[in-house]
Amino acid sequence: MSPINTSIAWILSVLMMSSLSHAQDGTSVLKGPYTIAYVSVETGHVEIYSTDAEGRSRIKKTQAKAGYLAWSPDRTQFAFYAKYDERKTWSIHTMNVDGTNRKRLTHAKNKWDYAPKWSADGKKIIFARQYRDTEKNVQTEIWMMNSDGSEQTQIRNLSGGAPDFTSDGRIVFHSEFKDNKSEISIADMDGSNVIQLTDNAAEEWHPEVSPDGKQIAFMSDRDGNFEIYVMNIDGTDQTRLTFNPDDDWYPSWSPDGSKIIFASAKNNDEKHIYVMNKDGSSVKKIISNARDPVFQR
Repeated sequence: MSPINTSIAWILSVLMMSSLSHAQDGTSVLKGPYTIAYVSVETGHVEIYSTDAEGRSRIKKTQAKAGYLAWSPDRTQFAFYAKYDERKTWSIHTMNVDGTNRKRLTHAKNKWDYAPKWSADGKKIIFARQYRDTEKNVQTEIWMMNSDGSEQTQIRNLSGGAPDFTSDGRIVFHSEFKDNKSEISIADMDGSNVIQLTDNAAEEWHPEVSPDGKQIAFMSDRDGNFEIYVMNIDGTDQTRLTFNPDDDWYPSWSPDGSKIIFASAKNNDEKHIYVMNKDGSSVKKIISNARDPVFQR
């Protein structure tokens, strides 16, 4: 089972994060102007907000039926998926951060394209594709394209989802297996030299590489429910960071690598956004009734 099936209703939007000082307990939360993305549907509509790290002074920006957002390296655009054909088709888009210049990049009918990520130079976008074949078997693929949508190419040796680029030009992703589990793996850009980094009878999803390229944050239900974990880029020193009776989803690193933001969901219903130090300490809820948080890269 893929995370996209579990989180089909989750949609992203944009949050501007600025000037962070100290939490009430005296620990440093974040310093400097950072930007994250999240969605709020508390008014009954999908809405984009601007706010600071504490979730104060929110300003509604616009509505956007979109999900799984990723910032471009120059911070002027984001990529995301949107749904068509009564949610039977999901397509990758790009759009300026102010909501202008929205472009649909993929058009594969009855395919679910999701989880776009930009290359460090902003020239490429990698994404996952999921669909049922003629025999109703679920297929999971990883694709690459230019950031304008041209030259869409499947990386044929890879089966899985939620791909991310590493700092040394490889791909980390969750690979799919027929025994109803997923593992975090890493491979060369052309799909060769696949190395499995985790090995559990569990679902391991949404790997994201730290800004310095040395660690991977991911989510796993290996201990009963979804929690946030971190490991070295070679798969060593796998460490659980959150200890929550609710499911913790979609970790995202702050640009300086000192923090991880994530969403916590109770029965995939009520969701709130939290931030913590990269070692799991100083967990703090910053936004209520929101989900799918992501930092600028």
